[in-house]
Formats: sequence, C-alpha cells, structure tokens
Amino acid sequence: MKDHLLHLVEDVQGDVNQKICIVREYLQARTLQSLQEDGVFARWAFHGGTALRFLFSLPRFSEDLDFALVHAGEDALFERALKRVQGAFQAEGYDIAIKGKPEKTVASAFIGFTGLLYELGLSPQRPRIFSVKVEVDTNPPVGATKDTTLVRRHVTLNLHHYDKASLLSVKLHALLSRPWCKGRDLFDLVWYLADRTWPQPNLPFLNSALSQTGWKGPELVAENWRKALVEKLQNLDWNAARADALPFLERPGEADLIRPEHLFRLLQ
Repeated sequence: MKDHLLHLVEDVQGDVNQKICIVREYLQARTLQSLQEDGVFARWAFHGGTALRFLFSLPRFSEDLDFALVHAGEDALFERALKRVQGAFQAEGYDIAIKGKPEKTVASAFIGFTGLLYELGLSPQRPRIFSVKVEVDTNPPVGATKDTTLVRRHVTLNLHHYDKASLLSVKLHALLSRPWCKGRDLFDLVWYLADRTWPQPNLPFLNSALSQTGWKGPELVAENWRKALVEKLQNLDWNAARADALPFLERPGEADLIRPEHLFRLLQ
C-alpha cells in the first residue's frame, strides 16, 4: 500500500504542500478504515472539516479527524481503537507511533509516521514525523442529529456522522466561541452559505454547545444567528485569515473568497 501512496503523490500536479495534503488525506482514509473495522461508528459520530471533505467534497484539505460520542458517558474504547489503527499500518511496513491523552474529556492522539515524507521525496529529513490527529469528545453537547453515509475516498467507508444541520452548527460554534477566527473556518462558512440547498443550523444543538463553552450572548434563533456572526467578524484581520486558509485549499485562488464583502452579503 505504500507503493500506492507513492503513485498518488507522483500523480499530483502541484507543489510539495499539495502533495503533503494528499498524503495526509490518504492516511486519514486508511485510519478511518481501521476505525470502521474496529466498530467505532457504533459509538462515535464523525464531524468537522475532514468529515465535510469526505462526505460532501469540501474543496479544502483538513488536518484532524474529529468525533463525538454518540452517547455521552459511554466508554469510547479509544486506546483499543488506536491499537487497531497502529497494527494495520505496522503490518504494511509503516514506522508508526501513537501518543495520546485518552483520559481527557476530549480524548486525543497523534498518529505519527516517522520517515514517511522522506521516503516519498517530500522532505530532506529522514527523522521527520508526520502526524494525523484523532479527537473524540466524550461529553458532547446534546441535540445533534446523526446520519450514516457510504462514501469512497481512497477506500470505501460507511461513516456515522452528524447530519448537515448539525455539521453547520459545529462550524458556527467554532466561529462564535473561539477568541480568534481561523481562515479555514471562514472558507467553510462561505462554502456552506453559498449552497442555498444546505439546511439551516440545528439551533438547539448550537445553543447547547455555546452554553457548554460559556457563551455570554443571547440565545440564538432563526432571526439572529446571522447577526451574531456579523458582529463577531467585524474586526477580523482578513489578510491573516486568507493566509491561514491558503495552504489547505485545493484551488489556492479561492482564498480570495474570504473577504468581508462576500461573507456579509451571504449573511444578510
């Protein structure tokens, strides 16, 4: 399977950064495959930027695999699942080590591949470690709605995930609750709002998430959630936001979509 990854990299018509993004996405797909074989989708729901890419072809690459427990308080069996991932990659000759914090409310781990980028001709440093991060929220806010979708991206996956309205709510929560705004989140917001068929956010779930993280604003309803976003984005450094998103975009020119005139028009 390493040979397949090498061929994928050779076929990429782009710079080293684009090739590295393809490597990460392939490793994410194989990680999801191992997690699926362990049965985690009976316990975990997929969400976040990588979920958007795998499920709905979001035109940007994403770094992390984000999950939430389907039933808060259950044993996530996090370490068991990661051992399955580790064993699958080691069987194919990858030099892999996993470092994690399974005891946290948001259990997290870095799946580190030593020397892989060097082998693929993407780094001059053999010891360089290239990582895929996995996170599972073991105490997620209430109210998310789930769905299951069969997709193919490098491998065939049957993914249990948040539905469209709840996925949008996760993104809105990130934008409203963080003290800073990531350009990647703003790009995703443009992508969401430009699709007029995308459903409105799951507002009970969004309010539950905001409450969990100390939201001081009003309860969000259909009439005011867009206004809350406009107020949050008023003093944003838009140049920094575009720079943040640029390395992750399939088409770098689309960084120009991250502008106040575009977002505020979509939020009217």
